[in-house]
Amino acid sequence: MFGVHDVFTLIRRATELLPEHARAENGALPDDVRDCQRAGDWELALDLLLRIGESHSVPVDFWRLLTESARQLRLTETAAWCVLRDHETRHGTVRARLSLLPTSEGGRRTPIPGDGRLRPLWNIGNHTPGGEWSCNLAWLWLEGLAKLSPGHSATVRLAPLSPEQWRHLAVGDAITMHESRPPVGVATITELTSPVVPGPPLTELDRIPATRPSISREIAARV
Repeated sequence: MFGVHDVFTLIRRATELLPEHARAENGALPDDVRDCQRAGDWELALDLLLRIGESHSVPVDFWRLLTESARQLRLTETAAWCVLRDHETRHGTVRARLSLLPTSEGGRRTPIPGDGRLRPLWNIGNHTPGGEWSCNLAWLWLEGLAKLSPGHSATVRLAPLSPEQWRHLAVGDAITMHESRPPVGVATITELTSPVVPGPPLTELDRIPATRPSISREIAARV
């Protein structure tokens, strides 16, 4: 959709989508992004846009513009994070506090990864037409952690394969995580947000990192 444009155009268009009062937690404003554009510092401009986008409501096309900007700058992890944020804009956010069962109580023997590779089944209260329990698939990643060991807890973000089947959930609801019939974890919903606009299912979650990547670290890794 945006691939025919260069990085300058993509970042300029993303900046134009922001209201002038939009501010990141570190105080960055759209004018700061424009200063970076004039200096030709596209990586810093993108980083500031990411920070503003995390702190302020943004239009639906914002994250797709940033995704393509990051791809053209060869910032793979940053592009993947923007894909995730685009997904949450279009399908809503599901956050929960997950507690993994200890191995001694039938839980996993190994930690779960936090980078979105794990796609467990979740019992969220749905049933088959015959009245049996029906589990739903959702990608899982940890906030701020690379892995979570059995018997421990962490905040997770879930991206359901079929978001419409999760609409009945409310904050405080308990759901169970399954990799076979017995549950291996229990999660309590802590936050639900509605989508800004409906969108197609996301197919790139397996590349999404657990936390927003550092652009400077990603650039340094290429040098």
